[in-house]
Amino acid sequence: MPATNHQFRLAARPVGLPKRSDFNYTEEPVRDPGAGEILVKILYVSLDPAMRGWMNEGKSYVPPVGIGEVMRAGAVGRVIASQNPGFAVGDHVVGMFGMQEYALSDGKGITKIDPRLAPLPVFLGTLGMPGMTAYFGLLEVGALKEGDTVVVSGAAGAVGMPVGQIAKIKGARAVGLAGSPEKCEYAVKELGFDACINYKTEDVKAALRQHCPNGINVYFDNVGGEILDAALAQLARGARVVICGAISQYNSTSGVKGPQNYLSLLVNSARMEGFVVFNYASRYAEALREMAGWRAAGKLKSREDVVAGLETFPETLLKLFTGENFGKLVLKVADA
Repeated sequence: MPATNHQFRLAARPVGLPKRSDFNYTEEPVRDPGAGEILVKILYVSLDPAMRGWMNEGKSYVPPVGIGEVMRAGAVGRVIASQNPGFAVGDHVVGMFGMQEYALSDGKGITKIDPRLAPLPVFLGTLGMPGMTAYFGLLEVGALKEGDTVVVSGAAGAVGMPVGQIAKIKGARAVGLAGSPEKCEYAVKELGFDACINYKTEDVKAALRQHCPNGINVYFDNVGGEILDAALAQLARGARVVICGAISQYNSTSGVKGPQNYLSLLVNSARMEGFVVFNYASRYAEALREMAGWRAAGKLKSREDVVAGLETFPETLLKLFTGENFGKLVLKVADA
């Protein structure tokens, strides 16, 4: 049995962008699983914008990570010891195992996965929580209909990529917003988006008018801030605005900037609704079956940005907030 487990524990509530001193890199002995437990060797850990919110004190959809606790994170791993009849040694599993090399679990909230269906990092992206977020956010909260025009910010990110592709699968138009020519080209040429707007170099309001001449039926927001306001200005009557995230605001030290153009909701008889994917946990299997089928048929593609080394976590996390990541950001902890 391995002797040591390395972990990142939250040391302080970050102010602005997280930094290495906000975490302690610790080690502790790995113990054998007790009755009903499994021991998981972590292979890949997911890095997500939501992690920034989990570090803050205050009311949210989940309790904040406590000072001194292992940083919360989704991960894929392999069972290396089991005292739980539901899991065998060698099983591959996904769950909220945390930012560490080994995890003990009672098996609750843990899902077995088949690595023959897709590379393991895909189960942290398109076939994982981001994919579930896209699926339920677009189809349930966004109430997507055939012929709709869908606009999604963060189009080359873990959630934005499947949002646009699901829109196309369901017979809608897909317009993305991304922060580089390479990301926009990927969204259009590889993922099948009808158009992609480079928000760093283009006039977003003018580009939305150009690409959405009849207005936006569903706006899937991962960014917030000025881009949300630009989308609100171009809503069609009866539009649905899905508030999934607001990455432009997460590290603000002067307070969150809310939408200024919200009266567009009134004028267009539109609605804006926030959601968290955990609300649909009982239906994950349903979504996974359909999305795995789309992937097998070549209709749903994914891209992962894999960085090696658990010890790089604090610096690698920042790629999410600078836009450096291209696709789903994942840390590789160990060889599969």
